[in-house]
Amino acid sequence: MPQINTGDFRKGIKVILDGEPYEMLECNFVKPGKGQALYKTKLRHLLKATILDRTYKSGDSLEGADVRKGEGQYLYRDAQGYVFMDNETFEQHTLPSEVCEEDTKFLLEGATCILLYWNEQLISMTPPAQVVLEVTYAEPAAKGNTATNVTKPATVETGATVNVPAFIETGERIKVDARTGDYLERAKE
Repeated sequence: MPQINTGDFRKGIKVILDGEPYEMLECNFVKPGKGQALYKTKLRHLLKATILDRTYKSGDSLEGADVRKGEGQYLYRDAQGYVFMDNETFEQHTLPSEVCEEDTKFLLEGATCILLYWNEQLISMTPPAQVVLEVTYAEPAAKGNTATNVTKPATVETGATVNVPAFIETGERIKVDARTGDYLERAKE
């Protein structure tokens, strides 16, 4: 892969550090009164999601990471983890449960996701921003509480729990922000 010079550092680039892929979250240029210019960076490990702070001198360089994004489809869950299909090559890839457990709480089979590959190996997935799910269980609303901003927990078809307004009932379809787990609105049929 090509070398990326400090002058080309910016948010979002993918680099190799100690043989591992990282994404640059931020890069700040600092010019002290004396000496060389410095680049203070914050990097996130793409496999472990840990954050690292590093400072580089002007003229340093890092190796660019062979990372690509592609569209894929969530197929099913098995003993090894979550299975996704690449929409371009139709190859199936498994992502271990510990890597994507949080991101799959609101994921239905057949959902379209963004898949991230490093050296043609699937390393992470990004769920769709919003999903429409059916409420499988919600407590009945207490009389008189429907006019205010009262919420209650509701279980959706994926098994996750979402705080919804008191007027939502079992069997209704709701729109949920898959990244935060927040209720957005009733789904329009």
